[in-house]
Amino acid sequence: MEKSEVLALVDKGEMLPLMEEFYTIQGEGYHKGTAAYFIRVGGCDVGCHWCDVKESWNAATHPPTHVDQIVENAARYSDTIVVTGGEPLTWNMDPLTSRLRDKGLKIHIETSGAYPLTGHWDWICLSPKKMKLPKDEVYQKAHELKVIVYNKHDFVFAEEQAARVNDRCILYLQPEWSKRETMIPEIVDYVMKNPRWKVSLQTHKYLNIP
Repeated sequence: MEKSEVLALVDKGEMLPLMEEFYTIQGEGYHKGTAAYFIRVGGCDVGCHWCDVKESWNAATHPPTHVDQIVENAARYSDTIVVTGGEPLTWNMDPLTSRLRDKGLKIHIETSGAYPLTGHWDWICLSPKKMKLPKDEVYQKAHELKVIVYNKHDFVFAEEQAARVNDRCILYLQPEWSKRETMIPEIVDYVMKNPRWKVSLQTHKYLNIP
C-alpha cells in the first residue's frame, strides 16, 4: 500500500498507530481487578513529565495497523476492551469502536480529554492534565475523573476539574507512582476529609503485571 493511502486511512481512523496490545487485569479506577484487553495507540502531545509510557508519544514509531486486525485480536481475549495511549483521541475513534461494538464488546477509554470526543464508549475515564485541559464535551460525558497527584497543589487542580464534570462522574485521586510513598498519606487524609473522592492505586504495578 502506498504511503499516501496509509496516511489517508490513518486520517479516517481506519488504521491506527498501534503501540501495543495485551490482555491483563485493569489496575486502576472503577474497573480495577477486571480482566481486560488493552489497545495502546501511539501519539500524544500533552507531554506529562511523569508519563510512564513516553515511548508512546511519537506516533511515527508505531506501525499503522488496520482496525479490523486490532478488533480481531481483541475479540479473542475479553469482552472488556480498554483503549489507551498515548492519547487515543488524537485519532478518529469511530471506526474502531463501531467494529468493537459489532462484536458485542464493552468499550472503555482512558483519555486526557484534550481532543474532541470521537467513538462510542461504555466507559470514559477522564484523566485531565494541566498542560492541555479537556474539551467541554469530555467533561460532560466522563464516567470517571482520575486526577494524578504528584504534589499538594494537585489537590487544588483536582477540585477545579471536579467542578467541571457531570454530577454522575465518580471522582478518584491517584498517586503518581514515583511519589506514592509521599503522596499516599496525603491522599488518604484528603479523601477522609472530602469523602466524595475515592482513592485509586496502580494495583497492576503492585501485582507486577502490565
